[in-house]
Amino acid sequence: MKRIFLAMERELLVIRQSDKNSLTVKERLTGMQPICVAVDPYSPERIYCGTFARGLWRSLDGGDHWVPIGDPHLSMASVLEGGILHPHITSLAISREKGAGDYGTLYAGTEPSALFCSRDGGETWRELKSLQHLPSAPTWSFPPRPHTSHVRWITPDPLEPARLHVSIEFGAVIRSLDQGESWSDRKFRSPKDAHTLIVHPQNPDRIYAACGDGYLEKGCGYAESRDGGETWHYVGEGLKHHYLYGLAVDPGDPETILVSAASDPGSAHNPKQATSRIYRKKGKEPWQEITQGLPPATGTVIPLLATHQGEAGVFYALTNQGLYCSPDQGSSWVRMEVPWKEEYINQHQQAIAVTEN
Repeated sequence: MKRIFLAMERELLVIRQSDKNSLTVKERLTGMQPICVAVDPYSPERIYCGTFARGLWRSLDGGDHWVPIGDPHLSMASVLEGGILHPHITSLAISREKGAGDYGTLYAGTEPSALFCSRDGGETWRELKSLQHLPSAPTWSFPPRPHTSHVRWITPDPLEPARLHVSIEFGAVIRSLDQGESWSDRKFRSPKDAHTLIVHPQNPDRIYAACGDGYLEKGCGYAESRDGGETWHYVGEGLKHHYLYGLAVDPGDPETILVSAASDPGSAHNPKQATSRIYRKKGKEPWQEITQGLPPATGTVIPLLATHQGEAGVFYALTNQGLYCSPDQGSSWVRMEVPWKEEYINQHQQAIAVTEN
């Protein structure tokens, strides 16, 4: 059975798909403003959801029931044990480095920018404080809230779990080789506004990044590193819209890349003026816009893209117009039969995760 988690503005949708024509949808965490979702690779029934202002939540039954965890405001015990000091959970990731029990190592990023780690399934937490001492840290600033910044994305290396890549919005892409104990600051010409970072299991030294940098400097929307984050280059040929947000890479082909794009942040994120698109790049070919089966660009909030490691060639796109699936490397899309509230059209979707039991 496949499960898909959709973080909308006010609730988390938990979708179960037993076959192509059989979907069940449940609303969970209503009113909690979910922001990010992560599934433990060693225990797919163990799901984590980060919210804005309401902390981190955990489900042990695949998303049916949820409890808050890691919140220092809930009890003094969690403070003593080491909780997450901020209620705005902006990113989650689980590495294949096993901690205590059959759990992957869980990382949670927050606003203001801080990174926390749990090796016991979220029971106790430790802040990775060296992040705060990077030379670039005083310059980090999120334009809509310039007094602060946040950890936008966390990407553990799928083959070397001690290696982490983290994006700070806005300010830096940084790297750790020791599970976050120490960090290398941003490299020359590396992105400052990477919205999504991906490492492919077939080539973990290659880092893909969909960036907002292209809004400020044309041609810098899509970035890559081929040496584990030491050096970076930008690939913009074919892109007509340079503010990039969503990103996914074919699990079976590291040369097939999809991104979502808009002309500027307003066109990307404001439902009242949204105009966005999806582009695909295959190998050395230039980027090409993909349209077949997707909603019209006008009125579409910038899509979030996802894949599942067990489905080569399959992509998912979450938009304010619905959930879409492509079985052919993004060439064509079909809208999935998920009940869609009218209010979703005027919202900004937050996250998507796909897994199987």
